[in-house]
Amino acid sequence: MSETRTYSSDVAFTPAVKTIQARKGSRAAYANVEQRGGWRTEIDENLAGFLAETNSLYLATASADGQPYIQHRGGPKGFIKILDSRTIAFADYSGNRQYITQGNLSENPKAHIFVMDYAHRRRVKIWGEARVVDDDPALTQSLMPKGYKARPEQVVLFTISAWDTNCPQHIPQKSDAADVAAALAARDARITELEAELAALKGQPQPAA
Repeated sequence: MSETRTYSSDVAFTPAVKTIQARKGSRAAYANVEQRGGWRTEIDENLAGFLAETNSLYLATASADGQPYIQHRGGPKGFIKILDSRTIAFADYSGNRQYITQGNLSENPKAHIFVMDYAHRRRVKIWGEARVVDDDPALTQSLMPKGYKARPEQVVLFTISAWDTNCPQHIPQKSDAADVAAALAARDARITELEAELAALKGQPQPAA
């Protein structure tokens, strides 16, 4: 059962966290955020657009006794689907069959999604609760990206409690290999085009002096 919170950011800013914020001087700034309503709790156009371009995420869970675990999940852009204003989902592909995440969620539904966009130096943190659905083939197939060569085994449904963004500080800028290859191909095509234009100009009669 979800806990009652005064502010949405209380999902992360526990009393212990707020005590440390007060000691280190950042409590007043975050109190202002709380007074303005705290973190966002529903998917808006910005988050929807960000997730639509995402091809990778990290899903954090913990066992009943608090042992944390982080698992990577990826797929083509658009593999994360928005079901409603507070629910996202994705097909879970067959892998090493350890089932640590599923085991954790069976006894502790609290989860966290961390999404990093290295190319644009952006990151999004999403708190909530998750569950695995492994007995609904129709739902699994509906969430499977078309043409993606992976075997879907089940579905992860994630209900959002709160989400927030981070500043770009210290994020190294990196690009996906496919994006780099596309940019290089476009550059090479443009060079070929310019070389052809130059060769054509060289073959034309020069104007009289």
